[in-house]
Amino acid sequence: MFRWLVLLCCFPLFAQDAEIRKILRDTETAWNRGDLAAVASYYEDSPQTTFIGREVTRGGTQAILDRYKRGYPTADARGTLTFSEIEVRALADGVALAIGKFSLKRTAAGGGDASGRFTLVLHLSGGAWKIIHDHSSSIN
Repeated sequence: MFRWLVLLCCFPLFAQDAEIRKILRDTETAWNRGDLAAVASYYEDSPQTTFIGREVTRGGTQAILDRYKRGYPTADARGTLTFSEIEVRALADGVALAIGKFSLKRTAAGGGDASGRFTLVLHLSGGAWKIIHDHSSSIN
């Protein structure tokens, strides 16, 4: 009985982890095929959504999409994205933190390889996990 109670209590945490990891895999796939609109769709369409990198972007999916289009205007500039070292943990009911490493493999013409760390805060909205805060820092 106790074992079932533990499994029932922990199942939402396992499901949350799997759902968020799937979002990150889907983001990689969309980025690598050049579909920046699909990448932006994983962000909450809200004026409170933030992306912090070299600059601070506030706003919904259109603001995020515009940021990505400015920063990565060509296939060479986008390169090939890979996420690794991903950790997901619950912060509160319906709120999660995801951290990890990103790597962009790019040609010299595209700006050369780049990598760094990211921190995402996501929340469950309408049955789907959405990014409400993204802080990405390049280490090279």
